[in-house]
Amino acid sequence: DEGKAFGFSFDASTLKIDYSVAQQRSRQVSGRLVKGVGFLMKKNEVDVIEGTAVIRSATQVAVGDRVLNTRNIIVATGARPRSVPGVTIDGQTVISSREALEMTQLPASVIVIGAGAIGVEFASVWNSYGVDVTLVEMLPTVLPLEDADIGNELEKALKKQKINVRTGTRVEKVNAAGGKVTLTVTKDGTTETLTADKALMSIGVAPNSENIGLEAVGVKTERGFISVDERMRTNVPGIYAIGDVTGKLALAHVASAQGIVAAEAIAGKEVEALNYAKMPRCVYCHPEVASVGLTEAQAIEQGYAVKTGQFPFRANGKALGLDDYEGFVKIVADTEYNELLGVHIIGPHVTELIAGPTGMLRLEATLEELARTVHPHPTLSEVIMEAAHVALGEAIHI
Repeated sequence: DEGKAFGFSFDASTLKIDYSVAQQRSRQVSGRLVKGVGFLMKKNEVDVIEGTAVIRSATQVAVGDRVLNTRNIIVATGARPRSVPGVTIDGQTVISSREALEMTQLPASVIVIGAGAIGVEFASVWNSYGVDVTLVEMLPTVLPLEDADIGNELEKALKKQKINVRTGTRVEKVNAAGGKVTLTVTKDGTTETLTADKALMSIGVAPNSENIGLEAVGVKTERGFISVDERMRTNVPGIYAIGDVTGKLALAHVASAQGIVAAEAIAGKEVEALNYAKMPRCVYCHPEVASVGLTEAQAIEQGYAVKTGQFPFRANGKALGLDDYEGFVKIVADTEYNELLGVHIIGPHVTELIAGPTGMLRLEATLEELARTVHPHPTLSEVIMEAAHVALGEAIHI
């Protein structure tokens, strides 16, 4: 029954795959959440006015012919998918994540441009539904902003799943014609042509900060992203900004946290500044990836003398029981105080495991405190404790 909800079923002994079932379910879940937010707005007496808004001043917003007077303004206009210079996202052959979410029928082949979180997630999902996927990344590893060991491990896993991973490969030209897309790419001085039914552009986002009145009132931006302080205030008194339009971290939970900070600041409450370096990051591919804090390279670059500890899921009883034991946890700590600097995990259900390490980093916990925190057995979470033991030179189970 669970498989049917995602479009997998059997006709006699033949496996049938219907991606439209999974897509419809995803939109139903999204719609339910949107309705829930609408209910909360109504419950808390928040007026929702639909339309295109323009900031007239720090105390006025125009929505069509209507002018709203206010004491404070919060800009939360988000961001949109960015494209390679000179390449137009036409929504048909060259698509963004928005069109990708709306597709009910999958093409036979896709080239994914950019192996960040969005690119890797779509590549993983589409591959599982039988699409021939090529993943192109200009930098040396997939998930290039994550720890290199994690990126290398994920690349091996994706290749094992028959995804054609092309790292260190630069896209020189994209040509969409005749219902196909052709890429000219280069690697190590060698030029090659790649062809597919569609190309997904997943190289980052651009802020939605144009044509909303920011320039007229003097709000400061940097590369289009709105500059804010620790209270989410812009340089114009009374105007705040949150979410992707601030250019901090394009993550839903970060935007939510920023929203709380802005609301509390407006209410005159004491505000705790957000530490973006200790925000959890999750990638919903297979195997999953989750991390918080500094990578090993970042820690060294910031002047730390570091020690690391790794523990594999193949030595974890719960992972073996699930028959899903690819991956490992890697802990980065400083050598002076053994303070945790970063926790990076790749493996089964790891997006559910990262909240604990996030709390420990926030509280500046040490390797000893993590290693001596008893973790329940048998659980996947034990790998985190075990990695701390490894970093301390006290490993028992490996």
